[in-house]
Amino acid sequence: MPETASPGPGHQQIREADRKGGPGHTVLVALAVAVPVTKLAYTVGGGDAVRDVLVGMEPGNWPDVLIGMVITDPLLGSVLGIVFSRVVFALFAARGAVPLGSGTARAVRRVALTLVNPVAVGVVDACFFGPWWGLATGLAAFALRQGVVVEYRTGRRRPHHRHGQEQAHHDPGYRPPSWLRRAAGVEQWVALSLTVLVLPFLAFVSALDGQAWTSIVECRVTYGTRTESDRLIELSRKGNGVVGWNLDSEQISDGLGCTSEESRYVREPWWRR
Repeated sequence: MPETASPGPGHQQIREADRKGGPGHTVLVALAVAVPVTKLAYTVGGGDAVRDVLVGMEPGNWPDVLIGMVITDPLLGSVLGIVFSRVVFALFAARGAVPLGSGTARAVRRVALTLVNPVAVGVVDACFFGPWWGLATGLAAFALRQGVVVEYRTGRRRPHHRHGQEQAHHDPGYRPPSWLRRAAGVEQWVALSLTVLVLPFLAFVSALDGQAWTSIVECRVTYGTRTESDRLIELSRKGNGVVGWNLDSEQISDGLGCTSEESRYVREPWWRR
């Protein structure tokens, strides 16, 4: 009779964590809230300035801060893509998405399931940062899914059952080599480290690097009867002008005749001050 792996309390906890999105879900939500506010506070000076910028951006544009950080920082964007890809995969695997059993059709479904999302993440990364970043991100995202597949196929983790739904716990005939089992264990630690250590570190480094999350433009700004040329962090477009945070007068200003600047640096990074 084939030996069946029985999940211990630790694996049961991991499965339950997978079903709820795992630690990655918690980390991603926390970063989505804390990091953009940190970026705003350090870049524009905190306090009333942050409130003014948020009002000037309007609620629909608030996600632009996080999006701007991700698409202008290759390392942050790549690690975020890898972590997001694995969180989504673990979530669906815990709900029975990993096809169990032998046969060509199920093997093809497993390959497609583990490959499609990493390819998509790699393509998006390549569009923003170049082919090598995209290739590395896609391969890493794919590699960090293999341990999840092994654990569910061997029964060390078991999918959550919906009421009245029967499903096999594992592949009885699946016997991965010992090196693959060890690799699956290492994959768990690598994924956890990326999620709870590397990603938060990179996110806060990006938040405190002194760069604007969007373009800096030089515009004509009118103050009563005089007009000056000021630098603005672009917050939104209004007609033929720009609404932005004025780096010279430290207030929200309307600018006309704007031209983009090459550098997005507003101040020195936090660690150099």
